[in-house]
Amino acid sequence: MSDKLALLQHPGGSLLSHKHECCKWRSSAAQPRKPISWSLICGLMLFCLGMISLFTGHVASDLEWYSQRLMKRRSYFKLEGINKGPIDIWQSDYAKYFYGCSKRSRNFPLSPNQSLKFADSSFMPVAIRARSSNGYLLIAASGGLNQQRTGISDAVVIARILNATLVIPELDHRSYWKDDSDFANIFDVNWFISYLAKDVTIVRRVPDKFMRSMDKPPYTMRVPRKSPPEYYLDQVLPILQRRSVLQLTKFDYRLANNIDDELQKLRCRANYHALRFTKPIQELGQKLVTRMRAMANRFIAVHLRFEPDMLAFSGCYFGGGDKERNELGEIRKRWETLTDVDADEERRRGRCPLTPHEVGLMLRALGFANDSYIYVASGEIYGGEETLRPLRDLFPNFYTKEMLANEDLKPFLPFSSRLAAIDYIVCDESDVFVTNNNGNMAKILAGRRRYMGHKRTIRPNAKRFGPLMMEKDEMDWDTFARKVKAFQKGFMGEPDEMRPGRGEFHEYPYSCICERPLSDVVDNKRGDPRSEQGNQGLRERSKEEEPALGAKENEA
Repeated sequence: MSDKLALLQHPGGSLLSHKHECCKWRSSAAQPRKPISWSLICGLMLFCLGMISLFTGHVASDLEWYSQRLMKRRSYFKLEGINKGPIDIWQSDYAKYFYGCSKRSRNFPLSPNQSLKFADSSFMPVAIRARSSNGYLLIAASGGLNQQRTGISDAVVIARILNATLVIPELDHRSYWKDDSDFANIFDVNWFISYLAKDVTIVRRVPDKFMRSMDKPPYTMRVPRKSPPEYYLDQVLPILQRRSVLQLTKFDYRLANNIDDELQKLRCRANYHALRFTKPIQELGQKLVTRMRAMANRFIAVHLRFEPDMLAFSGCYFGGGDKERNELGEIRKRWETLTDVDADEERRRGRCPLTPHEVGLMLRALGFANDSYIYVASGEIYGGEETLRPLRDLFPNFYTKEMLANEDLKPFLPFSSRLAAIDYIVCDESDVFVTNNNGNMAKILAGRRRYMGHKRTIRPNAKRFGPLMMEKDEMDWDTFARKVKAFQKGFMGEPDEMRPGRGEFHEYPYSCICERPLSDVVDNKRGDPRSEQGNQGLRERSKEEEPALGAKENEA
């Protein structure tokens, strides 16, 4: 058959010549083959075995990680489809299905450099340094209060990873806010140390005797942003072990988002429980909350980032004419790396913060009545009262810390971080929290409010709101309101907005959100957060999820 095919392919050839060629092929095929190298075969087999081992090793190590996230995704996804209609603008109907959980599991034992003792008078566990510590870890936090808060929470986790003794972090005194407050001026140091005693050893400072014995000053380094635990073990730990004292500078967002769930829960314990404000800050913050509650059963807290530096950095234009362009342009020159941008294009892309007026329009479009009470948390507003007037006209029941605190605020006025802490408390306690930006305070509070029961948290859908606000004058109010409601779906703080790995962990603390048992949800007296009996039931469950020191926090 093959001979015939050859003739068809070569019509000019003969059958005899073809047979001759065929015989030559058979003759050559009959020659003995060269032996295959066994070393080559063994090498290929070892290579294949190595690849299989590498693959299966990754699968084995990551299987639990992915399975945990799959289960969490299923919990959130099951709410999809039932959350399509109009929502309650004051609270989530589905918050009752979830609660914050950061309790240490049995798989997360005491840190090997921990040794606990109890003071006779208070029975508070106090961490003492053990010989197994790899050294002292110094942290220089960066930015404003809430940016530093992320750094402090991550520093606790890094100390755990490195098996290091954490020294109370140093706060940033050189940022734009120029606040010389130390950690002890803002946070309760004793509580911070004792609450985390089972996880990490924390001391106020490196002992003087130890410092005098050192041949060299502490080694200083800056790690890349979002570094995984492996980086710290490979690059930082050897230096810590060699030098005994190590300082990490500019420490903000220096730890990766996706890490082991037990370390994520430690992040939550540090952020949501261990970082408690000092008594003077806490008392004044609660006093302002009480005064708001005395005027209204529920209120909205609006966080406005509209300071001159923030606006200048954004490169956006807010309608202030040449005066605004010149003033913000001069401020923008402070950042040599910033390039000129098209202000209109930045707004279309959703990179500009909403003005106070635009925030008011968004709230009215969502359905908040003009008799709603609002608390405005802010620093220096660019344009002052003139900028705030449109928001005040839309919501006449307008209050700030300056209006509510009066003389009580005077001791805090020179310190921007302490003022920010007071705003933080009121915003955290509000029924609805709204922001005009996606900055550090917005993210930190959004995460905390999810953890504390998915309290209504509204952040603008920036990519859709930019173009909408540019076109608002071309449409009637009903059309505008309808578009606002449509655009804000998925940006109202509902539980189904949570996705493992989405955004910053401090904003979406998925590892610290657990599904509530159905029996607690069905029983209205214990599961419905809208009733006082329901609130009591939720508080009882919250206590159950607290680490051992949680009871002491509740008493305080």
